[in-house]
Parts: sequence; C-alpha cells; structure tokens
Amino acid sequence: MTLTEERAGTSQVRRLTKPDPASRTRGGQRFLLVGLTLASVYSLFPVWWLIVASTKDRTGLYQTNGLWFSGWHLWDNLHQLFTYEDGIFLRWTANSFLYAGVGSLGGTLLALATGYGLARFQFPGRNLVFACVVGSFLIPIALLTLPLYLLFSEIGMVDTPWAMLIPCLINPFSVYLAKVYTEATIPYELLEAARIDGAGELRIFFSIVLRMMTTGGATVFLLAFVNTWNAFFLPLTVLRGEENWTLNLGLYNWSGKRLESGVDLTSLVLTGALLSIVPMAIMMVAMRRYWRTGVTLGALK
Repeated sequence: MTLTEERAGTSQVRRLTKPDPASRTRGGQRFLLVGLTLASVYSLFPVWWLIVASTKDRTGLYQTNGLWFSGWHLWDNLHQLFTYEDGIFLRWTANSFLYAGVGSLGGTLLALATGYGLARFQFPGRNLVFACVVGSFLIPIALLTLPLYLLFSEIGMVDTPWAMLIPCLINPFSVYLAKVYTEATIPYELLEAARIDGAGELRIFFSIVLRMMTTGGATVFLLAFVNTWNAFFLPLTVLRGEENWTLNLGLYNWSGKRLESGVDLTSLVLTGALLSIVPMAIMMVAMRRYWRTGVTLGALK
C-alpha cells in the first residue's frame, strides 16, 4: 500500500467516525428537557404540598403523610377561614387588592410617563436623573423602610392606606424598564409626525405612546403587582391595626398565635396561603394576551 492510499484510508476512517451533529442536537434537547422537568417539579412541589395540606383537618395535618390526601376538609377550612374573627380574612384580601391593584396601576402609569420622558426628551441633567434612577433601584427596599416609617410618622400617615400606596407609586426599576422599552419601540419619526399634525404632548402620550407600550406596560404592572402583593417588611412596619393589614401580614399573625395563646390556626393559615396565590395565577393568565400583542397595535388603531 502506498503512502497516498494509506492517507486516503485514514481520512475515510475519520469521516466515518465523525460524530453526527443531529445526534448531538438530540442529546442536548434531551438534557434540556430533563433539566426543565426537574425545575418544574421543584417549582410545583411546594404548591402541591400546600394543596394537599389545605384539604386536611388539624389531626390529619400532623399525623398523616404530608404529600398525599387524608380526608377532605377543604370546605370546612374555607368556612372557618371566612368566618374567623368576623371574616377578617376578607378584609385583608380587600386591602391587598387595594394596595397591589391601585398602587401598581398608578405606579405603572407614572413609570411609563417617566420612562418615556427620559427616552424621548432632551433636557439638562437627563443623564444625571437616569443615573439616580438606576442607583435607586439598586438599594434594597428593606433599607428604605425605616426612613419611610419616620417620614410617615411626621406627617401622620402611619397605619393608613397611604403608607402603602405612596411607596407603590414610586418604583425606579419600573422606570428603567419603561425607558428601555420606549427606546426600542417608540420611533422619533412617529412622534414628529404627530406633532406636525398638531397633536399636543399629552395627546401623543395617551393616544399613541401608551397604546404602543401595552406590552411593556403589562410587564411593568405585573411585576409591580406581584412585588406589592408579596410585600411583608413594609406593611409590618407601617401598618398597626388589623383592619389595615395585608394577607401576608395577617396570616403571619395567625401563625404566631400558637406560641402566644396556644391557639393552633395552622389549617387556616395554609388554606389562606393557598387562596393568596390564586390572584397572582389569574393575573398571569389574564396578562398573557397583552404580551402576545404586537407593539404596533396603538399605531394601527
């Protein structure tokens, strides 16, 4: 065998043993599928445990398997939940909707207006203002809670709904998201065309900009709603009376009664915790259709 034939044979063997790209792709897809499955199980495991625990009475909660059903006492737990202390749970639910709904809606509108102004208007100190916005959302909210409490104490807003609503209206991270989204979706040419047609700045913002920013606004609103709904340290600091508490704060108080007064409300706490995640799930499903909407919907209208 000549040297040329030997090299040709070696090259042919290398070509035959070369790994198939399609097989590598399938292997990567299987690995990704396994990883996503494990992540889904890990994420849904606490929800499954909460559903199972909410269907048990006090005896079954402590003496049976925590991952499987033992009797069906969900309706009894719901009845006790809604009637305990004259239905204070419903009051806490209404408070949470007030703080999360009204506060997030107003905060989203202010964030979109501020982000639009930073992205599409030139004024002295714009970069400094944006730097302050970025620096503000890098500060943990826990560090701002005590200054907020001292400020609200001076003006007499402690233990009032305003102590929760005002902080919800100001969200630097939402402003940052709104600015980035405005720069990506609102062209200068469209704004100039509207100004040439005689539209004022307020009409441009409410008639054109807001409609084109529906997708970004839905994202900002959802993040703000979830953040306010799950807030704990701020309401713990600025709210004192039970009538102004949020769901999280009220359920936390119930969970501590076992140590303080010997009253075991664990079944009610778990049932209330299950109901507290329902609004967020509904919100996720309801807002999904806005994310699928094209960003030029407002221009078409």
